[in-house]
Amino acid sequence: MVALVVHILITAVAVWATTALPGITLGGPGDLTEGVADQALTLLVVAVVFGIVNAVLKPVAKTLGCVLYILTLGLFGLVVNALLFWLTGWVATRLDLPFHVDGFWAAFWGAIVVTVVSSLLHAIVRRVASVDD
Repeated sequence: MVALVVHILITAVAVWATTALPGITLGGPGDLTEGVADQALTLLVVAVVFGIVNAVLKPVAKTLGCVLYILTLGLFGLVVNALLFWLTGWVATRLDLPFHVDGFWAAFWGAIVVTVVSSLLHAIVRRVASVDD
């Protein structure tokens, strides 16, 4: 259970990092009324949505697109990750969450940032956890 909570928190931080990119916004345009707690809650919910989207659709995409993964030496995975991140933005909008991903290229770079940031944070957490043992 602790591992799941840590994973969600790391994903939320990684999603927050993507909001520095053009085309990915947290909050409405010019929305100054949303506080830090509201943004944190939005990021946590988006992280959960992203986790569910990845858990459900990524295995299906990998199975159906296995030939494309092989032909592109795995680069098709970047497209799949971008589409899943874009879908997460769409679902967040449908849930009235103030998180928006404007287009494929924003999703593409956002997915890369999420992957890099979450990988780094997971490595740090593993390292700290192994020191404590």
